Parts: sequence; C-alpha cells; structure tokens
Amino acid sequence: MSKRKEDVSEGTLPVKRIKTEDIKDCEAEEAKTTKGKTVTTNGQSGDSLPPNSFLSEGDVGIIESISLKNFMCHACLGPFKFGPNVNFVVGNNGSGKSAVLTALIVGLGGKATATNRGYSIKGFVKDGQNSADISITLRNRGPDAFKPDKYGEAVIVEQRISGDGIRQYRLKNQSGHIISTKKEELNTILDQFNIQVDNPVSILTQEMSKHFLQSKSEADKYKFFMKATQLEQMRDDYSYIMQTKALTNEKIEKQDENLSELKDQVKQKEDRYKSLSSLNELQDKLEQLRNQMAWALVIEVEKHLQPIKDRIKAEESRSVKYDQKVEEWQMKVDEAEERFKTVQNQLQKITEEAQILRPQCTTLKDDVQRKNKACKETEATFHRYRTQLKQLEKDHDQLQRRIEQLRNSITQSSEAELKERQERISCLQKQLKTLEDQEATNSQQLAQFQHAISKSRDEQEKLGEEEKDVKQSAESRKERLKELKASRTNQLKRFGENMPALLDAITEAHKQGRFRHEPVGPLGACFKLKYPELALAVESCLKGLLLSFCCDNYRDEQVLQSLMSRYFSSGRRPQINVCEFANQVYNVKGRAVHHPDFPTVLDALEISNPVVANCLIDMRGVEKILLINNNSRAREIMQQQRPPANCREAFTAAGDQVFPNRYYSSETDRARYLGGNVESEISQLEMEVSNKMAKLSHFQQRLQSIIEEIRINETQMKMKQMQKRKIQESMTKIKLEISDLENVDEPQSVDISTLEEEVQDIWHRIVSGRNKLEEARKDMDEHRKIVNEAEQRYKEVKEKISLIAEGADPIKDELSKIDTEVGKCKHHKRHYDEKRKEHLEGIDKLKENLESKEKVLEENTAKAKQIYAERLEVVRTPKSIDVEINRLRERISTEQERHGNKEEITRQYFDVLETYKNVKSQIKNLKKFMQLLDKIMEERHKAYKIFRRYISLRCKYYFDSMLSQRGYHGKMSFDHKNATLSIAVQPGEGDKAALSDMRSLSGGERSFSTVCFILSLWDTMESPFRCLDEFDVYMDMVNRRISMDMMLKVASSQRYRQFIFLTPQNMSSLPSSRLIRILRMHDPERGQTTLPFRSRDHAEDSDD
Repeated sequence: MSKRKEDVSEGTLPVKRIKTEDIKDCEAEEAKTTKGKTVTTNGQSGDSLPPNSFLSEGDVGIIESISLKNFMCHACLGPFKFGPNVNFVVGNNGSGKSAVLTALIVGLGGKATATNRGYSIKGFVKDGQNSADISITLRNRGPDAFKPDKYGEAVIVEQRISGDGIRQYRLKNQSGHIISTKKEELNTILDQFNIQVDNPVSILTQEMSKHFLQSKSEADKYKFFMKATQLEQMRDDYSYIMQTKALTNEKIEKQDENLSELKDQVKQKEDRYKSLSSLNELQDKLEQLRNQMAWALVIEVEKHLQPIKDRIKAEESRSVKYDQKVEEWQMKVDEAEERFKTVQNQLQKITEEAQILRPQCTTLKDDVQRKNKACKETEATFHRYRTQLKQLEKDHDQLQRRIEQLRNSITQSSEAELKERQERISCLQKQLKTLEDQEATNSQQLAQFQHAISKSRDEQEKLGEEEKDVKQSAESRKERLKELKASRTNQLKRFGENMPALLDAITEAHKQGRFRHEPVGPLGACFKLKYPELALAVESCLKGLLLSFCCDNYRDEQVLQSLMSRYFSSGRRPQINVCEFANQVYNVKGRAVHHPDFPTVLDALEISNPVVANCLIDMRGVEKILLINNNSRAREIMQQQRPPANCREAFTAAGDQVFPNRYYSSETDRARYLGGNVESEISQLEMEVSNKMAKLSHFQQRLQSIIEEIRINETQMKMKQMQKRKIQESMTKIKLEISDLENVDEPQSVDISTLEEEVQDIWHRIVSGRNKLEEARKDMDEHRKIVNEAEQRYKEVKEKISLIAEGADPIKDELSKIDTEVGKCKHHKRHYDEKRKEHLEGIDKLKENLESKEKVLEENTAKAKQIYAERLEVVRTPKSIDVEINRLRERISTEQERHGNKEEITRQYFDVLETYKNVKSQIKNLKKFMQLLDKIMEERHKAYKIFRRYISLRCKYYFDSMLSQRGYHGKMSFDHKNATLSIAVQPGEGDKAALSDMRSLSGGERSFSTVCFILSLWDTMESPFRCLDEFDVYMDMVNRRISMDMMLKVASSQRYRQFIFLTPQNMSSLPSSRLIRILRMHDPERGQTTLPFRSRDHAEDSDD
C-alpha cells in the first residue's frame, strides 16, 4: 500500500491539544477540538443499558490514550483519550483513522508487515522528518497489574522510529519517569496483559478484513480461525516440544555408550590407587620444613624493619633545615617584591611628572617663539631709529659747516641767478619728495622680507626635527624589514642577525661536552601562540625574555656568556636565566588566574618544553597575567571591579599594560618577534618604509624649498637695503644742494639765520630721535629680557623633562634588576620547596615501605599461623630451608616416578568415580523425565483436541446465534484433519433459499457474515481490547444497523473489555450512552501524496 504524504508544512498547521472529560462524569455532550480531530463523548443517564452493564471496567491492558508525532503523513495526532468500553473513531478517508490502528500495532512491538501498510518500519516516518514518535498509555490496575510498585496505575509505552528504521523503546510509569528501555520488558507486559498485536481478530486491519472477505480458500479461513484462537501457537509449541524430546532421546543413547567406557576407567584408576603404600615419611618431613619456612620468612622480615625505622627518624630530623631555607627565601622574595613595588611607584611618579610637564613645555616653546618675534620687531625699530639719528647728525654737521662758509662769503647773487636757483630748488624738492616715498616703500618691503625670513627659519627648524624623527623611524623599519626578509630562510633571524650562528655555536659546544645540559633559547622561539591576535600582548608582557636563554647551572651560564661575547656587544647580549632543568611543568592550579572569558599568558602559549614553561612562570609569573582583547573591557575587569583572584596585571591586544590602579599604553603597534604571517608583515613594513621615505622626501623637498625662499628673501632684503642706502644718499645730496642754493640767494644774515633755524630744527629732531632711540633701546632690552626669561623657563622645563627621563632610566634598570632578583629568589624558594617536597616524599616512601613491610610481616605471620599455629623460633635462613625443601622434593619426585604421584592418582581416581556417578544419575533422571514427558504430552494432545473441539462448537453456536438476529441461517464445517473451514450462509427465510458459500453473497451480506464470524471468534479469545477497521464498508444501512446493535450488545455485556471501531460513517444514529465515546477526525489536508514504503523484498528493520 502506498504511503500518503502531506505537502502542507508543519509550521502552518494549527496546534491544539485534545481535551476529553472523564468517562465517570455524567455531563452533557461536549465537543473538544484537537489537531486534526474532534472528540465527542456521548453520555446520558444510561437507562437504556442492559442489566449487566454495571459490571466493573477492565483493570489491565485497556488503551487509555494514543498520541502520534511525524507518523505516516501526519505531523501530530492526539493524544486520543479512549473510553474503557466502546470507542468509535470516525472520519473521512485520509483523516488518520488507520494511522491510529497502525501506530497501535507498531507501538506495541508489531512488525510493519502485520499492519498490511508497509514492509519497513522506516516507511512510517513522515517525509522530510528524522524520526517518528508513538506514545501509548495502558491501564495497570487491580490484582493483575504489572509491577504496580514501579509503574503505578498506568504503563506508558513510548517508541521512537528513526529514519534508518531503528526502534527505541521507553517504558514509563504513571508519572512519566522512565522505568525500562528494553523490548523484553514490553514483551513481558504484553504477555501478562494477554495483548496479541499480531492476532488479526484482536486488531483487524482494513486490509486483513478485505482479504478475509475476498478469500476463496477454506484453508485460509481455517488458518485465520487457528491464529485467532491461539490454537496455532499451542500446536507449534507442542511440535517444538516433540522435536526437543527426540533430540534428548538421541543424547541419552550416546550417554549410555559413554557410561560403559567410564566404568572401565574407574576400574583402572581404582587398581592404581590401591597399589600406593609409601612416601608418608618423606611427606611428613617436607611438611615440617614448610612450617619452618613459613616462620623463617616472618623472622627475616622483622630483621629488615628496624633499619627503616631508624632512617625515617633521621630523615624527619633533617626536615627542619629545609623549612628554614624555604622561610629564608620566602622572606627574600617578600623583600624583593616590596622593593619592586617601591621602585615601580617611583617610576610611576616620574612618568606622571613627565606627562604633566610636556604640555607646559609645548606652551613655553610657543611663548618663546611669539616673544622672539616681538623682540625682532623692536630690534628692527631700534636699528631704523639709529640710522635716522645718524643721518640727522650728519645733516646737522653739514649745515654747521655751511653756516661757517656763509659767514665768510662776500659775493652776492644776482636776481637772474636767484630765479634760476629757486627753479632749481623747486625741482630738487620734487625729487626729494619722490625719494622719500621710495624710502617709505622700501622700508615697508624690507620689514616684510625680514618677517618672511624669520617665519621661514622657524618652519625650517620645525621641519628639521620632524625629518629627524621620520628618518629614525624609517631606519628602524628598514632594519626590521631586513631581519624579516632574512627570517624567510631562517625563522631565528627574527631574534637577531647573529642568533642562528650563536645557536650553532651552542650546539657545537654541547657536542664537545662543555655544557652539562644544552641551554634552551631564545625563549620566543620555543613556543607557539594559540591565539595569534594576542601576539602583541604576549610580546609586551615578556619583552626581553623572548631573546633570553635558560641554563641549568652557573657553570653553563659562564660558558654561554663567553659564546655570546663573540656575536653580541656587551650592552645588547640576551639575558641568561639560571634555573634547574625539570621534566615536568610546575603545578600552578592553586595560584593561577581562572577567568571564564579570557586566558592567561600561560594558557595562550603552546609550550612543549617544561624548562621554558617553568622559566616563564619563575621570571614573569605568566600564570597570573590575563590577556584581554578589548581595552575598555580590560579597564572594567581590572579597575572598575575587583580583579580576579591571583591576577596582578593584564595586557590588552594592543599591548597596553593594565594594573588595578594604573594604565600604561604600549609604545609599539606591532609584534616584533611573535608576528604570525612573515610575508604579510614584510609587505606591511615595505609599505610603511615606502610611506616614510616618501614623507622624508617630501620633508627634504620642503626644506630645500624653504632654504631657497630664505636665500631669495635675504638677497631681496640686501638689495632693498642697498636701494635704501642709495635713496638716503640721494636724499642727502638733494637736501645739501637745496640748502646750498637757498644760502646763495639770501644775504648772509638771512642765510645764516635760516640755516641756523634749520640747524635748530635738525637739532630738535636729533634730540627727539635720540629719545626715540633710547625708548627703542629700552623696549628692545625689555623684549630681549622677556625673551631670555621665556627661553630660560622653556630651557628649565626642557632640562627638567630631560632630567626626569634620565632619572627614569636608572630606575627602569633598577626595576629590571629587581624583577630579575624577584625571579631568582622565587626560583631558589621553589628549588628548596621542591627539595623539601622530595625530602618529604622520600620520608613518605620510607613510611610506605615500612607500612608495606609491616603489611608483608602481618600477612606472612597470618600465613605462617595458617600453616602452623604455634610460632617456631627458626635459626636457619629461608634460603637454606628452601634448598633442603627442593632436595627433599627431588627425592619425593624420584619415588613418585617409581610408584606414581600419590595425590595425582588419588585425585584422578575420585574424579573419575564422581564423574561416573554423576553421569549415571543424570541418565537415570533423564529417562524418568522422558517417561513422564511422554505421559504429559499424550494427555496434552488429548486436551488440545478436546479444547479445539470445544472452541469449534462454541464458535459455531455463536456464529449461528449472530446470524439469526438478521434472519439468516448458517453453517460452519471444521475439517481439522485437512485443516479447512467452510462457511455457508442462507440469507433468506426458512427453506426459501438453500445454504450457499459466502463467495456467492452480496458485499453487504458477506460483510455482515464476516462480522458475525468475528464476533463468534471474539467470544473464544481473551484479550483486553478488540479493534476493527472499516468493518461496515460493504454493508447497507440495514446490515450496518443490525451489526452495530450486535457489537454494542456484546460490548455492553463485556464491560471489562475495550472495543475500538474505525469507520468512515457518521455514527449519529448510535444510542446515547456514557459507555460510548466517539472520536471524530477532521477532514484530511489537500495535497497529500502517497507514502514512500519500500518494496516487499526489503527486510523488516530491527529494533534498537
């Protein structure tokens, strides 16, 4: 039969749970809706029930509920709450009625073939799902309940079917707790409840019903009868017993043959046993030696105990020395850590002071530049005033000389000459005005050139500093790039150009025997990162330790120092850590940091060498340092809340160092030694070097441009200064010429007075110029003083920062030394801890040895007492006694070779005698049992025939009784010899119609006859429930009504049994009774397709 399939997705179906009222409540009809079905309880007062309808309900095996998930084409069906007596499951084809019946068979362990709906269990899993689930609840009450103390009043059978056809059983109690998962337990429950899932009459499927209706073979009907009444199973059991009986008789005949052979062996062994007569004396002496040997072993163990006790006492007295050493180094560790904290706080204060002074230094520098500019402006003003004063003084001297000349002049000019002089004076004054304008313009341009030169020089100084920084950065990256390119062929070159050569020298020296243990290093090359993104954090934490080496002792350290001197200068040699090499990593679980989200440095490293791990623990305490990806998260964990236990500091992925009370930013942005992808880093560095060189080239071009601007401006300034001097010289000449011309034209008295007035005016201007010059000098001196003070303040702050930086260097060195000292002190303390531990372990081993010896002594004493109860003071050693025992055994062996081994002969004799008696007794008992079995089987066969005849007669009687309710007559003919059953039915009244075979009946008549036959079989079988699927499919309304009345009458007379009927009919005409429960199924979803069952030739899937 094909399997139906849903196209509608599971998520779109309405999910509702079934609700059913208790069958004991007498309420009105109540419809309850579930997913894919409607349940209606048909209940009234029960007046129409027959008198015997108030018998008690069934206690065990009644199906209380069934629920399905992903079974066949249904995503979810149930749970179905069944009543204890009559249940009708009604609904259109495809609504899931047959799925419920199929699930009942499969869920109780039946095979797929028993359902007539497939040949493989996996075919019942809904298409597109991984598994199907079936849950069946069976009633478990009364005296016949199965393990009521465990299961309670209900047994829940759950089965999961996987897509591969594997079954998984879960047997639960009333509360839902799993009691068992074994199929054997389910079989036991079914046997106790008398549930037969493979009995076609107990659960009659739609296909089996059709097959029976359409069957033409009388042999098939007989088989159906035999299987339904379990006579077939009884017959098969008797056949198996008879086969086993025949095999047992064959074995008895073989045992009779073996018994005679055993009797002969007993005779032979008995003769040898009686021939033994000596060896008793030797055996007695051997027994005495064994007794002595037992107590000699006790005495020897006692002798070994006292030296062990003395040694334990001596070793315990030495424990004080180790305790003192550990306390001494613990004090040194505490002192060193205290000094480390003190120096670290000093460095912190110095760093904070420098951080505070840097903004002040920048402000002072800007102030110096601003005041220096103002000072230069005052200097330019001073020089201008001084030049003007000199020119006035020169003019004053010239006028004085002219006055003297005029006083000595006698000649007078004519009027024509006077006019000519006046015209000349006017022309000269115009030229003088032009020259004064040119001088003003020239002075302004000169000041602009001076300002441009000053600004260019400031910019040149600033660019020079930036160029220097960029050049240093570029050189550093070039050096790093060179190292990385070299590390393409040798990874060790990342730790220095000479590192491979140093390691080769170390290996060669170790081969020559110069080292006791070959040094390990550099440490950065001895481990791998589990989290490459934390490379900068690990490198910021370990710093110089990445380049350091480990030596087992100070002698090896001296040899390594001499080798390092060949390849490294004294200031750049890698650090050497001296620590005793161990084969195991320290146990740091008790003092390490444990955080759920972030690892410690030790956790982030994959270290194969215990020496490297122990060195990092000793020197840096890597088990106490956390690595945190995010800076804000690091501050939150370390500073905004209480740090994790044992955590003293943390590092971020950016390399920043975080303490509970302070935070240090990393000076680098890339891991130098632990970078993962060399090619990527090389590419990045090349890009950075290229950018730096481009920036450097830009700086150099800009500097060259500024130098050229300064040169051009200086040239222009010099030209303007020369122009200014020339203009001033021309102005002086013109003024002198004007003065000469004016003096010639006037009389001497007038000339002198005019010149004297001009001299007086020039003198006033000189006095004013001198005052201005003096004020300009004071202003210039004041600005110079201000500049000097500002420069002094800037210099003091700068020197202070330099002093702070210089002062921080020795503190850093001291901090590094103290850190190393802390590591060494911890190493020595750990060394003595280990020594003390080894010493205590040695004492424990001695005590264990003593305890073992005492235990051996106790065991030997107990064994000796078992061998010989009284203590024997034996002087001889166990070895000498053992030699004598071996010698005596050889004598006994020689005697036994002559006479045979007494014990072996005795044992063989009694073993064969015992075997003979046992076999003889077994054969006797088997023969008695077979005689009894023959008698029992003969009686059983007689009882079987009587029982078969009784069942046949009872079935005939009920069949005819059921037919008579419709006015039919029928006959059932059993031929047990030929295993056939013929059924003849007369549908007419009286003798109007002759008896005819069921094949000649109409579909409805045949269905009614089948119902009568099934009801007659029901009366012959004992099962707690009966199920029928579409029993009325071929009936007309009259036959259906009569059949229904018959089944309801049978059901009402058998209240202790449960009846489940599946039908597509409406069942609205049923009589009202609270014993009848109707479960109405919703119409099927459209779009269902066939179920993908496998073909008949595929084998049944096995249970899990």
